[in-house]
Amino acid sequence: MTKLSVNVNKIAWLRNARGGDYPSIKEFSKICIDSGCQGITVHPRDDMRHINPEDVKILKELTKKSEVEFNIEGNPFSEQKEKYPGFLQLIKSYQPDQCTLVPDVSSQLTSDHGWDLLGDNSRLASLIKTIKTYGSRVSLFMDPSEEGISKAKEVGADRIELYTGPYAEAVKHQKDIKDLIKQYSKADKHAHNLGLGVNAGHDLNLSNLSIFLSECNIDEVSIGHALVTDSLRFGMGDAVKKYLLTPLNVVFLLRQHNY
Repeated sequence: MTKLSVNVNKIAWLRNARGGDYPSIKEFSKICIDSGCQGITVHPRDDMRHINPEDVKILKELTKKSEVEFNIEGNPFSEQKEKYPGFLQLIKSYQPDQCTLVPDVSSQLTSDHGWDLLGDNSRLASLIKTIKTYGSRVSLFMDPSEEGISKAKEVGADRIELYTGPYAEAVKHQKDIKDLIKQYSKADKHAHNLGLGVNAGHDLNLSNLSIFLSECNIDEVSIGHALVTDSLRFGMGDAVKKYLLTPLNVVFLLRQHNY
């Protein structure tokens, strides 16, 4: 079964837009957990546009108490800046169940590509080794490239997270997705053959998730923006439940998209 980890960045972003502590990151994360999600994800950035170090502390305590996984995403090379302690220090301090390494920079609005591992990866490999000493599983954010995924295995990753942005865009614009979904399926199978776990994330939503899961053997999906947006319509708890039920709608969606 594919697990759902809810990215709660947008809850923190909404809170920060007004100041104060409402909406509460703890309260809404607990609603997600009580509604059945198997994990909580955050992506703290050095500009602290949404998640801050105190949020990380609160969510570590909540997820541990609730016995669900805590996943911290981010650039492992992101250093200390003002009140942001640096990514590696956050991982050392709070030791999440999973650490997803993403090759973004602080100026990016969102993550939009996977790691390019075709060059010298010695520094990344060293950081992965260090993170593992904290007891965290390491996942690398990757494009669906078999060559790149092989390199992820070489540098010491335990899992990969397939960047699903191109797939989501293709579905959104009603393009033919047969070749693209085959590319993701091949990448997924290649990773599993190497002994890697496979996660997926970026722009997955209620309209495209089932098709993707029907063709790829995914261990975990991380969904934030779409789920929080859907919660405005359905409520947070019901939105989580709808995502947990999406695989049941596979046949309908396959027909709808003529796949």
